[in-house]
Amino acid sequence: MAGEYEEPKYEVISTFPGFEVRRYADSVQARVRTEGKNWRGSTVGFRRIAGYIFGRNDREQMIAMTAPVHMWNDGEGTIMAFTMPFEYSLEDLPSPDDKGVHLVKYSGCTLAALPFSGLSGPRRSDRMKTKLSRMVLENGLAPSGPAMLAVYDNPTSTLPFLRRNEILLPVEDH
Repeated sequence: MAGEYEEPKYEVISTFPGFEVRRYADSVQARVRTEGKNWRGSTVGFRRIAGYIFGRNDREQMIAMTAPVHMWNDGEGTIMAFTMPFEYSLEDLPSPDDKGVHLVKYSGCTLAALPFSGLSGPRRSDRMKTKLSRMVLENGLAPSGPAMLAVYDNPTSTLPFLRRNEILLPVEDH
């Protein structure tokens, strides 16, 4: 799936054994918050944002799908985000019909990235978050926010061993 879709722009600024550090460009995200931690409600969240990009907006305008889908825990809920194609600024995008879908300017940031394949459920993702956090600290970097899961491939149509996933952890610039 991911090879067909635009991905967020970034520059690799450091490489370490097992992970790399990237500087991401500014972008716009469509986000939705669902109740329950650890991706509960992720199907509902995905459908709501997909509805927006497939025309459920004030212009009935289709917007190209991008990859990955980002997810992270926020209090007692989960945030899901799609990055909008780079041709759009916040002002260029149509307004969502669904009031639960929010368009947000995402300021470029520095993220440590740990790639992995296979299943990306909460238990596996939590183990990978712990692993990345440990590697980041062991290499003298300082985490600066919560980790997120990035899912590049459709989990219903891509065999697990072919799936591309990442854990992304904000780190202070170094």
